[in-house]
Amino acid sequence: MRADRTFAHGVTAGLVADLLLGDPRRGHPVAAFGRASAAVERALWRDHRGRGALHTLICAGGATAGAALLSRALRGRPRASLALTAAATWTVVGGTSLGREARAIGGALAAGDLAAARERLPHLCGRDPRSLDADGVARAVVESVAENTSDAVVGALVWGALAGVPGLVGFRAVNTLDAMVGHKSDKYRKYGWASARLDDVAGWPGARLTAVLAALAGPDPRGAVRAWRADAGRHPSPNAGPVEAAFAGALGVRLGGTLSYAGRMEHRPVLNAPGRAVTVADIERAVRLSRRVSWLTLAAAVATRAAVRKGRTWVAGC
Repeated sequence: MRADRTFAHGVTAGLVADLLLGDPRRGHPVAAFGRASAAVERALWRDHRGRGALHTLICAGGATAGAALLSRALRGRPRASLALTAAATWTVVGGTSLGREARAIGGALAAGDLAAARERLPHLCGRDPRSLDADGVARAVVESVAENTSDAVVGALVWGALAGVPGLVGFRAVNTLDAMVGHKSDKYRKYGWASARLDDVAGWPGARLTAVLAALAGPDPRGAVRAWRADAGRHPSPNAGPVEAAFAGALGVRLGGTLSYAGRMEHRPVLNAPGRAVTVADIERAVRLSRRVSWLTLAAAVATRAAVRKGRTWVAGC
């Protein structure tokens, strides 16, 4: 029971720290992990899946193993374990920074400063902003808020509930590797294959929970479920599909369509075709929905962690 309370209090404290402070401004551990991963890549890179798999094993496996060893060292010390859980949660979630960036872009669009909105968009997603009009930028922001609610908050809390601090750290490591090498460029098509596939597996439960909670917390639950069922499978990403479709249906807007990444065009299916086009005002609506989903996920994670530990106790007593 004490371990359950330690996790619940620690993860809540970490989420509150993110709410109040956002990401650490200096010495962010995720940035340090990124630099270390880049160094490993420089040493290992070959246009080969095996080298990429080794890169994933060293980086994600090393981060997870380090978190596991630290957690084990603090076992039996509730205050230290609580502090570790809070620090790990604050480090790996990014809901507040996500909302701030989205609102900053929305503010620029509302002020009629399309150039500033385009300049800031790469802070939020990898979309090429040069050819986007105001509504196109707004759509990109809403899509990014939806996808990153799963990647930056829900997925991490899900794995924290299942595996404690190692789960929190491991999920963020996998997600960061996917962002660094998991895209389908000529350089990373083979080398990043393992990171991309592992991210698909790790992100699966969080994406489905995000879609469920978006339906429950959004203004149009039926629309969210309808869009999820009709359109999620048409999206090229197995995890972004359910999340973006559920957000689109919940908010009553259309997402998807033609996208540009560094000059490369992608024609994605439209999600929630009956919905209206995204406007600047929908950015704030998406951020608020993301925040509600995050706090509902906290409650679900605490309950899941208690159930997992109770199940382990029952098995050990048999």
